[in-house]
Amino acid sequence: MDKQLLLAKLKGGLIVSCQALEDEPLHSSYIMSRLAAAAQEGGAVGIRANGYEDISAIKKSVNLPVIGIVKRDYDDSKVFITATLKEVEEVVKSGAEIIALDATDQLRPNGQRLDEFYVEVRQVFPDVVLMADISTFEEGVKASKLGFDLVATTLSGYTDYTKDHVLPNTDLIKSLAEAIDTPVMAEGGYWKPEELERAMAYGAHACIVGSAITRPREITKRFVASLNK
Repeated sequence: MDKQLLLAKLKGGLIVSCQALEDEPLHSSYIMSRLAAAAQEGGAVGIRANGYEDISAIKKSVNLPVIGIVKRDYDDSKVFITATLKEVEEVVKSGAEIIALDATDQLRPNGQRLDEFYVEVRQVFPDVVLMADISTFEEGVKASKLGFDLVATTLSGYTDYTKDHVLPNTDLIKSLAEAIDTPVMAEGGYWKPEELERAMAYGAHACIVGSAITRPREITKRFVASLNK
């Protein structure tokens, strides 16, 4: 799909993140594909998914664009979202239209810096659509200058140096939308429709929601916690 057409298809819409880690009850490519189908029926314009198996199953179940990642831990780095070229290759092979990767200032496996990794990816896959998962304003500006096609606030609150950020960080959306021409995606800690409305009013290109829709264990915990106050 043409990049501009792809971005236009996502604009103003909701992207649903369908992910379940190995320790979660819904961990299953089949279940993720059904969650994606339900999201499509509910009006989602795109899906975010983790891993070759899940993405492949989802691509067979829906006709929506997929933002693909591979989460994998490395002993020498805190970066785990599409951390190396190996993970990029897996996402490309899965058929995802967009590849998201950690674009924070943290060193990648083998001490690789983001700018080095970006050049490496572009050399191997010059035409892929890349989304930068960032945690700060400075990281978002840097990702835009490097040439990422999308910048997402995914990791605000999830890096060691942003743990004090209140989520969802709609102020980060506003500051980035005013500073860069690259489309900014609202992601991270969105639980209420009014929070999405605020993000869009602040200039978000689209919104990505995961836990509030597709993680019943986490949703249940929130309700239980409210009863136990």
